[in-house]
Amino acid sequence: MKEGVIDVLMYIFSSYADQDENLPEDRDGIEADLRVAGFDSHEIDKAFDWLDGLAQVEEDTGSKQSDNATRVLAKQESARLAYNAYGFLLFLEQSGVLTPKLREMVINRVMALESDSEVDIEELKWVVMMVLFNSSDEQDENALMHYEDIVFADQPAIFH
Repeated sequence: MKEGVIDVLMYIFSSYADQDENLPEDRDGIEADLRVAGFDSHEIDKAFDWLDGLAQVEEDTGSKQSDNATRVLAKQESARLAYNAYGFLLFLEQSGVLTPKLREMVINRVMALESDSEVDIEELKWVVMMVLFNSSDEQDENALMHYEDIVFADQPAIFH
């Protein structure tokens, strides 16, 4: 099976996010599950590095950013995000799903995927959900469920 880091991350997220407890601390057990599912050891290691980086970037993105500022992507960032994916990222921020801090975390994690290929909107949605669930101390469970509906909906969200 030739899968990328994003595929491993999506598998981990979909397998463990709906459980009442957090992702198990036992990486060996998770790694064994991933191997049984057919993932390559190298991709598994890179996925764990990506998750470690997610925890680190949350700590590093502590400075307050203006809610009124416009974020302009660097050349490397715009080359990694598909045009419609960037538009969706803007939509999520403008609709209040992402704060400027969370937006920066999403962009950081997109850049950390270690791939030369462009990140499409479906992959971006998974990154967004992983960032949102990782920073769940800022969100309540109902908000996370609502955001999940927005991120994975095939139609525009309606806000009341």
